[in-house]
Amino acid sequence: MPTRLSALDASFLYLEESTTPMHVGGVAIFRRPRAGLDYDRLVALIEQRIALVPRFRQKVRYVPANVARPVWVDDPDFDITFHVRRSALPRPGADAALHDLVARVMSRPLDRTRPLWEMYLVEGLTGNRIAVITKTHQAMVDGISAIDIGQVILDVSPDPHVVAEELWMPEPEPSSGRLLIDAVGDVVARPGELVDNMRVAAGDAIATTKKIIGVAEKLLTIAVTASRRAPGTPLNVSISTQRRFTVARTQLESYRRIRAAHGCAVNDVVLSVISGALRNWLLSRGEPVTASSTVRALVPLSVRGETDVPSSATDGSLGNRVSSFLVDLPVGEPSPVVRLHHVAHAMHEHTASGQSVGADTLVRIGGFAPPTLHALGARAASVMSRRIFNLVVTNVPGPQFPLYAAGARMLEMFPVVPLAKGQALAIGLTSYDGGVYYGFNGDRDAMADLDVLAGLVDESLDELLATVS
Repeated sequence: MPTRLSALDASFLYLEESTTPMHVGGVAIFRRPRAGLDYDRLVALIEQRIALVPRFRQKVRYVPANVARPVWVDDPDFDITFHVRRSALPRPGADAALHDLVARVMSRPLDRTRPLWEMYLVEGLTGNRIAVITKTHQAMVDGISAIDIGQVILDVSPDPHVVAEELWMPEPEPSSGRLLIDAVGDVVARPGELVDNMRVAAGDAIATTKKIIGVAEKLLTIAVTASRRAPGTPLNVSISTQRRFTVARTQLESYRRIRAAHGCAVNDVVLSVISGALRNWLLSRGEPVTASSTVRALVPLSVRGETDVPSSATDGSLGNRVSSFLVDLPVGEPSPVVRLHHVAHAMHEHTASGQSVGADTLVRIGGFAPPTLHALGARAASVMSRRIFNLVVTNVPGPQFPLYAAGARMLEMFPVVPLAKGQALAIGLTSYDGGVYYGFNGDRDAMADLDVLAGLVDESLDELLATVS
């Protein structure tokens, strides 16, 4: 019998709109080895390992009359070359051209008649580099079994580990009549779901929000700041269907130095850096910034016990938890040290109050887990009202050792966090192999100066570094 989507997973299909496609993405930059990571080799690698993520060969089937939630079924016409695509940048292959390509790819919704993912091999980057763009619908990220296709192609050494070959034969696709019979059986067992499903499918926003927030409580803890409306900022506008994307690159050692000097956490330093960048960005726009000005961020964090960053592990396993907080970033404070202390105090209050109950839904996920965790953070944001927060910041620690795909060393990894309705900006960052990599996803119309904001990250970090003796 096909697996039925959970209420939360189905909600991401029902609530998706043209301006808010609900897929999460990533951009991995590789150094091309002499043997070359070409398109054929990437396709062969995915064909060998896709059995590790069986959901990626399944598509969504809707039940007639929406009497029950949709189900996952094997795609009998699964075509790996439809999902794995090839692109190239025009000369000279500048990063700006890659960012434009990422923005165009992420602006387009996924084809719902096929498995809900895509991957792009991008050639022609300067410096003998290639990029792999991944794009996965949030309906496929279902907690403990959530592993992204981008994770399974990565290895901890240049020599790919061998995965046993598996002959895949798709299960026969059920007829509409069969789906209806199965749904009726579920309704008989749980009659209340019939009304819920029809409300959700009909677009009853109130019923939908209540339903998914109830499920999302396992992922999201709302601080007392949720009782107050988020401050007005240019980040909260009606958004378009098109996006902009850019990045910032920093070094993890800089955050560690600031953490050691000021007795805080790496996450506190990250949020303080973002606060400083947002402050200077608002000033560059001529926006009114007073001493009490704040920007409220929804911050889903990967929690690893007492450590701020992951340590090396031979198996690459992470064992993360996800907790989310609402944090008022003090963009009105001119002093970088005072901004840091404000953020550190706010985060300490959340973690010490007993309100921050992490959701232990991710237990020992193998491979490179950050794409999954960014997706879970985006899911938390999607069920919240835009009146409660101004932007989303997902900060996920990655492995501090190099990873490889078909012998090609991964140099950088930038997350692409989707925009929620009424949110013009989402910031994702991942630490990996000594670097901290920011991905800025913005609305094309509202964030024409997205590159300015990204450039201000270095300036904000330098301000904090200047306070370290």
